[in-house]
Amino acid sequence: MERLTRVLLTDDDPLVRAGLALILGGAKTIEVVAEAANGREALAAVREQSVDLVLMDLRMPVMDGIEATRAISAEPRAPKVLVLTTFDADDHIVRALAAGAAGFLLKDTPPPRIVKAIEAVMAGEPMLSPAVTQNLIRQVTADSTDHRRTDAERLVATLTERELDVARAVGHGRSNAEIAGELFMSLATVKAHISRIFAKLDATNRVQVAITMHDAGRL
Repeated sequence: MERLTRVLLTDDDPLVRAGLALILGGAKTIEVVAEAANGREALAAVREQSVDLVLMDLRMPVMDGIEATRAISAEPRAPKVLVLTTFDADDHIVRALAAGAAGFLLKDTPPPRIVKAIEAVMAGEPMLSPAVTQNLIRQVTADSTDHRRTDAERLVATLTERELDVARAVGHGRSNAEIAGELFMSLATVKAHISRIFAKLDATNRVQVAITMHDAGRL
């Protein structure tokens, strides 16, 4: 029997949490294991029990979603973080993704798409369109410095030629399936390359890979 994805719901609005719990409770692949009203509670829940994915609101009291995402992403065996937001142009999204979030959803996303998004993130698929990815790169790297470029070049230098090909494709917002087709690889091989790229570039999501490749002048 396939293991269920264990989800932690984090939002300061109890009605939002209740709605999400209702939506996800009917999914065959997902189990809601805990809820949190702020980032501090979410971090405590991650430390106390096994969580695969955190649905994370951004604007919360005590500890906001950005700080919580950064802290959770630094935990051993860190779960993936999928941001929940009201506005797709929210400036905080950029910072949350740079902090380690795997992608973002709007709060008015239809229920079936929320389930699909969780499944996609758990499968290592991007939750951002290429256009959004490029916009995020521009915003995050607007203050690029020589120090950042040097660090990025050092990390990228550890990649093999094939890993560089895959990292460039990731930086351009390609999905795993698109990378497999363009580079004549199996999906399993693409996923293996991406896992190694994440480790070598010290990245927790595809946006961070894209930012590092951009800073190193490889996009």
